[in-house]
Formats: sequence, structure tokens, C-alpha cells
Amino acid sequence: MRGSITLAMLLTLSADRCRAAEPDAAAVAFFEKQVRPLLVEHCHGCHSAKANKTQGGLTLDSREAILKGGGSGPAVVPGKPEKSLLVSAVHAKKGELQMPPKGKLLPTQVAALETWIRDGAVYPGAKAVTATALDPTSPEARQFWSFQPLRKLPIPVVQNAKWPQQPIDAFLLAAMEQRKLTPSAPADRRSLIRRASFDLTGLPPTPEEVDVFVRDTKPDAYARLIDRLLASPHHGERWARSWLDLTRYADVPESWLKPRGQAWPYRDWVVKALNSDLPYDQFVMRQLAADLMPGVDPKERAALGFLGGSPDYWKELQLDVDVITSIVADEWEEKIDAVSSTFLGLTVACARCHDHKFDPISNRDYYALAGVIAGTKLVDLPLLPDAEAAAVRRAEAEIQTLEEQIKTLKAKKPAPADAKTLLDELAARIKRLEATPGYKGVPVRGVADGHVSVVSRGPNKTRLEYEDGVGHDIAMHTRGNANKPGPVVPRRFLTVLSREGAKPYTQGSGRLELAKAIVTEGAPLAARVIVNRIWKHHFGRALVDTPSDFGRQGDRPSHPELLDDLAARFVANGWSLKWLHREIMLSAAYQQASVPDAAKHALDPDNRWLWRMNRRRLEVESWRDSMLAVNGTLHLEIGGPAQELTDANNHRRTLYGLVRRRDLTDLLRLHDFPDPLTHSANRIPTTTPLQQLFALNGPLLRQQATALAKRLEADSPAGGVVRVRRAYDLLFNREPTEKEIKLALAFLGEKPSADAWSKYAHVLLGSNEFLFID
Repeated sequence: MRGSITLAMLLTLSADRCRAAEPDAAAVAFFEKQVRPLLVEHCHGCHSAKANKTQGGLTLDSREAILKGGGSGPAVVPGKPEKSLLVSAVHAKKGELQMPPKGKLLPTQVAALETWIRDGAVYPGAKAVTATALDPTSPEARQFWSFQPLRKLPIPVVQNAKWPQQPIDAFLLAAMEQRKLTPSAPADRRSLIRRASFDLTGLPPTPEEVDVFVRDTKPDAYARLIDRLLASPHHGERWARSWLDLTRYADVPESWLKPRGQAWPYRDWVVKALNSDLPYDQFVMRQLAADLMPGVDPKERAALGFLGGSPDYWKELQLDVDVITSIVADEWEEKIDAVSSTFLGLTVACARCHDHKFDPISNRDYYALAGVIAGTKLVDLPLLPDAEAAAVRRAEAEIQTLEEQIKTLKAKKPAPADAKTLLDELAARIKRLEATPGYKGVPVRGVADGHVSVVSRGPNKTRLEYEDGVGHDIAMHTRGNANKPGPVVPRRFLTVLSREGAKPYTQGSGRLELAKAIVTEGAPLAARVIVNRIWKHHFGRALVDTPSDFGRQGDRPSHPELLDDLAARFVANGWSLKWLHREIMLSAAYQQASVPDAAKHALDPDNRWLWRMNRRRLEVESWRDSMLAVNGTLHLEIGGPAQELTDANNHRRTLYGLVRRRDLTDLLRLHDFPDPLTHSANRIPTTTPLQQLFALNGPLLRQQATALAKRLEADSPAGGVVRVRRAYDLLFNREPTEKEIKLALAFLGEKPSADAWSKYAHVLLGSNEFLFID
């Protein structure tokens, strides 16, 4: 009976979790980068509206046409590549209906088509076919809103002059008043401290902290609360995780990599940088070129994990040079996409095969940046001064040679008579080399300058060669085909952002010059992008709903003047992220209650104009961390190696949980954690039966409920109402209602056992009130 009550209560308390999934922007990006160029190059010559004669009555330049098909029927069955004629045609053997008619697609191209169809055959509308690229040097291109210089704007005049507390408020209120909307009342102090605590540290406030804040009637009480939370060492942990979503962070890389370098020094660097309020422009530059910046402490090279932690594509060097050349070019594209999307909010990778269909980014621009990436190699980077780091690298190389000698010696049959002596000598030499100062320190998976060349060493044999410390300009790839070189393009920045002309890069790979360009010539765009990202996390919705696409395909800002003014003041205040947090959170808009209003809802059902605060669901990290916090088992040490989240003895913050690039744990996979293979600008909340089953039957909530029940027993030995009140104080920072007390006592029974209290704790941890923040 009690178990069924637990199920009923959980399902009731979780009913309003349901939310429709948003369109998958990643699928659109995959189509634009992987599928559209393939169709254009291999299919549109015979199967498009522009073909001289459409073959077989089939056109492949719109989704409608593909689903309609030609004389043989629909070309694609969304979700079912195995039943799609298009897939059959590209797999066809001689004598069958084979596409393309001359030659065959590469296995990677076939796989891309199958993935596209399996994911629903996303195909953006007709504008994608008819759109024409803009000349990056044209006045029209540079007049686009996101490329404009920043400007601090006059504060709007509003009717309700008493409401604004920050410049932000005046811009928001002006937009509301134009639409006959009014702001909501301020949130109660309990809601406010919970909201601020989760936003700035990812952790719930303690009952004692709530009590102190509620009783503090001084006018600056809230401002002091914000300052205290910003100064917390846990602030960097909370915001590091949002940044790691963008960087496709993973502790465990692809299975074919066996690096000494680790990812976690990069994660810890991000935490430290955010805690110390490293100016954002420096934050950007260090992640691209910390090793090339004069006067920067070698430990700061941990920042190079942004590039060093990139996904690695399998390169079987027993394959032909053309195959490996294509794979290396795909890796360049992935890094260009990560850099441009993260720092500039632009989809530069869409220009790999042709001029960007929507934005003023040319095919030449893409290969100008590709030259920078081609001059950058992945390395295990000791966080040491140059001389010590060089000694460690020499030791690593020598140890690798010695280990190969040991392997060869052990494989000899019969073993030489002096095998044991030789093995002992080799092992002793390895031991001496491992004593090299700094060798046992933890290196980061980083990068260094080194231009890569793919070289044939015979039929179906390939070698990668690096020229250390140098950079070279590379040839464009005709239609994105790495084996069809075109003109060589100098390494440089994007043309549209280079007001005085993009100057060629001459310093090694050009990473440092690129990093400087992003935060100088590209500063207006870079500032708008990061301000929009921070805004989104605080309000639950961005000013620009496409945080990593500030181009023509992206959404326009809801409050353009507000975004411009806030970004301009952000730069004027030294690119300080803590200043930005404070500016947003001290606004009257942020301090509004989240209570719905039917009349206002009718005017603005999506709350686009922020007439109230949005109620938000905790991300999985804060949800798990909160369970550990309220049951008193959370360990708050900062930094260090990752630990398995499935380990029952892991009481650290979820930030330090082990993330495998290609095998997420159930906790993360089921709760909207981003794919570590790709840049993730948004987490799309989902509600699925598996989440409910995880809450009911998964080991995590059972373990935390048991721990919570033990804490409640220790805090309130008398049990009964006192213990129920303590539970509500710990979990929700409020008093339970009379109805909630009666429901709890009825569930627990007259003489509740430890198991009954554990089940009761389970219900509370699985409730919506624990999962959502007002």
C-alpha cells in the first residue's frame, strides 16, 4: 500500500514536468554541413529544379519533393533509411539502379545520408535553395545588426518611473508598456534567495542562510547576498558546467586514444578563471593561445583543453591517403565550428563547400580559418615552464621507445639467454626517466603549433607528418572535397568582421592572432554572444533565441537596444562576468515573482516581454547536488580527477562526475545532458517515462532518500510533525501546510519505521517542488 502511495504522489507531483520538445537545431546543422553539400555536388545536377532535364521525375532540392519522389516512389522514408530508395541507390551494385551513376559515395557520405534520414530527414524550406550569399565586403553585409559596433544607448523614458532599479529595467519596461503589460510584484524573500543561490552556485541555500536573509531588513540586504554568492568558490563550479556544454567536454575520450594528458585540468582552469573573474576577453584568448601569450603562467596552458579536448576521428593509416585526407579535413571543420559557434555565434563551418548560403562568410573565409587549425596539433601538454616541459617531452619519447623495445624483446621466441638482464636494464632506464622533474605532474590534453600533412607511403598506406612550430596557408577544397585542391588562401580573420581588411597571419599557426581578432575586431559580436548566454541562464530564455547563431538564419533579438547597451557596458566594465551577473540579478525584472496572470498571459503567452519571472527546472547537476546537500553528504572539495557517478561513495558535485564522450551514464543520458561530441548551445528539457522510472526505481534517489531519512532522524529524534517540518525546511526552505502535514502523517502511520521515513524522503526528493525553482 505504501509503495503505491509513493508512486501516486510522485506522479501527481511530477505532472507538470511535461513539455513539448523543441525542434532539434543540431539536426538542421548536420543537414547543412553534411548532407546539403553532398546532394548539391552529387545529385542536383540531374535531380533539382535547376537541372536541364530532371531524371526519373525526381528532384532533391526540397523536403516536399524528396518525400513525393519520382517514378519509383518516395526517395526517403523519414526515420527508416533501410526502407528509403535513396539509400538503396547509393548502396547499389553494378547492374542495379546506382546513384550517383558514375562512381560511388564514400562510406562516410553514405553514413551521413543514413543518419540524416534516421533523424527525420530534416530539410529547411525553400529559402535554403534560393538564398544567395552576401559579399562579406559589401555595405549590406556589414550593416547586419549583430556586426554593428556596440553603443551605449540612452535609457528609455517609462511611465512607471518607480519600478526600474537598473538600466536593464527601463528597456524591459518600455517594451512592456508598448504592449499594455505591467511587471509582476517582487518575489518573496524565500523564493529570491533560493533563485539567487541556484543561479550563482548551483546549490540550495541552507535553512540558516534563508532565515538570516529573511530577517535582514536593511536596504542593501539583497545586494550583499549577491556579492556573497559571487564570492563563493562554488560560483565557478556552477558556471563552469554551462561553459563546458559549449566546449564538448569529456573526461574519457575516444577508445582509440591513450593519452597521458587529462581533460580535468581544463575543467578546473575554467572554474578558477570564473571564480577569479578573469576578464572574458582574456578568458577567450587563453583558450585558443595561452601557450603563445607573453608573460602568461605556464599553468594557464590548461586553458588549451578547449581545443585539445576536441573529438578525435579514427584514422586507419592502412587506408588510402585520400580517405585520411578527408578525415583530417572533417576534424578541421569540427574545430572551426566549435570556435566560431562558441565565441562568435556564427556557423562558419557551413562555408566549407561553398559561400555561406545565408551569412556573409565566404568559402575563402572558411579556408583562411582552416589554415590556422591545420597548423595546430593535439599534444599532451605539461603545465610547466618551457625548458622543463621540453625535458618531460624528451623523457616521454624515450620511454615510448624503451617500452617498444621491451615489447619486442618479450615477443621473441625463444627468448634470448640474457633477456631478463636486458629487461631489467630497460625497466631501470624507464624508472630514471620517470624521475624527470615534472614528469609525474598531470598534463592537459592541449595543443601546440605544428602543421599537419597527410603523406602517402605506398598503396593503402598513409602517414601524418607535422612541422613543429610552423604554420602554412592551405588550399581551398573544391566543393569541400579535400582531394580536389583549389587556390591557396592566406590565414586570416573573417572578412565581414575586419573593418580595415583582414591581414594575413604570420605568427606560427596564427592562433594568437585569431584569438586577438575575436576580442578586438570581433568584440561587438563576441560581447553580444556571451551577454546573451548569461542572460538566458538567468531568465530561462535568451534575448536571442539562437545563442550560437547570430547570423541571418538565427532569431532577431527581442530587445535589441537592451542587448546592445548591456554588451557595451559589459565591455566598458572590463569584460567582467561577475559585473554582468550582478547587473542582471540586481534588476527589478530578475526579482519579480513567477506567479501567472491570466490577463497578461493572454497578451504574451510565452512571456517574451518578461512581465514575470520564468519558473525553471533544475539541470541534472543541480538536482543531484541538491539531494546530496540536503541530506548532509555533499563533499565540497574543489577540483581534481573525475569520479564515476554510478559509485555510491561519490558524494562530490556532479561537475566532477566522469563524462565519457561516447557512453554517458544513465543519470546524464536520461536528464538532457548535452552530447559531448558536439557544441551544445541549449539544453532542451524533455519529460519521458524513463525519467519517472529513474526517479521511482533508480539507485540514486533510493540512496539519497535513505541518507536524508538518517539526517532527519538525527536532526529531529522526536519524529512526527517536528521531523516533517525539518524535512520541508531542508528541502523547500518553508513550513509545510496543515494539509501536507496530515498527508505525511497518514502515509507514515502511527509508528513509522526507518523504511517508512526513507520512502517518505523519496517522495519529497522526487517532487516537482524540489526539481523546479520559482
